[in-house]
Amino acid sequence: MRPDMLPADHTTEAERLLRTAAQYPEDNEPLLLQAAAHLELAGDHDRATGLYDTLLADSPDHPHLVKALKAANLWEYGHEAEARAIIDGVRAAAPLEPAPWEIVAETLEAHDELEAAHESFTAGLRLLLAPDEEVPYATQSLLIGRHRVRRLLGLDHDTWDALADQVNPASVALDELHDPKRLWALGSDNPAELQAEIVRLRAELGSYRTALSRPFPVAVLHWPTGELTELLTAYPALTTEYPSHEAHLAHLESSLRTLSAAGTPNLGIVTATVPSYEAFAASEQSSPAHPPLLPQYATTLAARGRATPWPPARHAPCWCGADETYGKCHGASA
Repeated sequence: MRPDMLPADHTTEAERLLRTAAQYPEDNEPLLLQAAAHLELAGDHDRATGLYDTLLADSPDHPHLVKALKAANLWEYGHEAEARAIIDGVRAAAPLEPAPWEIVAETLEAHDELEAAHESFTAGLRLLLAPDEEVPYATQSLLIGRHRVRRLLGLDHDTWDALADQVNPASVALDELHDPKRLWALGSDNPAELQAEIVRLRAELGSYRTALSRPFPVAVLHWPTGELTELLTAYPALTTEYPSHEAHLAHLESSLRTLSAAGTPNLGIVTATVPSYEAFAASEQSSPAHPPLLPQYATTLAARGRATPWPPARHAPCWCGADETYGKCHGASA
């Protein structure tokens, strides 16, 4: 999403996404969420709410995320009571993914509910971040948001604030970025103060541009058991890529850990299906048995919003679909 789009451009982009959702019904949820975001930016909050309601009526994969986004949108155009009720429901549900917690907390923060925002950031981190665990990429924003709210509340630093500084991608320390006195500096007529503020803003903009330059994760392809069996039955040449389902799962986890160790942020997993892969191969005028097509397919699925962030929290369900937490399944040897 480009931040410099005019409202008319956002409406046009929303319409394009809605057409794409009709073309790819299996990607309905991420595409409608993107369309709703553009409608909000265009000021069409009522229509955005309609899209959120459509998704909720269709049993979405991420209902708490959709509800949190709906609440944020409702509050923006005067439906505070309904928004608060939805936010209370999301918090009570205690979702095991960071995005709903972040949206709820930032919505409360935006409306000067700082204590409630702090409670939401903290509750999410308690659920998602185990002691001494490496901070997953998707959870880092909760730490940074909590640090910001604590600075606004004038609270002393704690262990999580120190951890937020460690994961901070900006070249300026969080204490400076989140200093409440910066608002006064923006109105200063002192050239030195204004220059210092320009440096800080450039650091923030640099982090924002980095996020924009990676609108979807670096994603790897996951074939569930039945889909992989069907794939190899139809295209036995791919057996060299996937000698067994167990080997496929182990290689997937190992590849992600290698990428993470090399400093690659925003990693994700996309789940493949044979019909979707065959349709992609046809669109590329290539054979599904052609191995180089597999990473292209993964990238395309990620670009359409199908990626699930990796790693999950240690006590969240494992990405492989087993009835085990990640910490007891593929994350056991982390």
